[in-house]
Amino acid sequence: MEMELSTLILTWVNLGVMILILRHFFWDKIKGIIEERQKYVDDKLTKADEDSEKARMYLLKNEQILQSAKEEGKKITERQKQKGDKVYEEIINNAKEEAVSLKERAMLEIEREKEKAEYEIKKQAVDLAVELSIKALDQKIDENTHRQLIGDFIAKVGM
Repeated sequence: MEMELSTLILTWVNLGVMILILRHFFWDKIKGIIEERQKYVDDKLTKADEDSEKARMYLLKNEQILQSAKEEGKKITERQKQKGDKVYEEIINNAKEEAVSLKERAMLEIEREKEKAEYEIKKQAVDLAVELSIKALDQKIDENTHRQLIGDFIAKVGM
């Protein structure tokens, strides 16, 4: 396999001429296409980086909003709990006051009933004394009769 030197030189010259022709007619177009493609890829990468940064910023902002909402929710819950505790205390205090008031009214009612009962007992005692006096005046009383009337009176009064 012997190759001739002239064929080899002509092949190299032919390749060089082809490269020069291609470079002259197509190199700028190919270079422009490559540069355009490189610019397109760079733009896409830049946009992807910007979008990634925006997404990260939105994520941070959303986390801040979520944290703020949680804190506000806790504050609202705490305020409502305090209001509930206050209402509970008011109800308890009102119930205690009402209980004291009812107790005082009951004590007054008991005192009135006691006074009324004492009055009735005194009235009955007076009535019995009057009745005893009437009986004593109707008949002549000796000491035995007098003792018997007093015993009857005591028995009726319950002393």
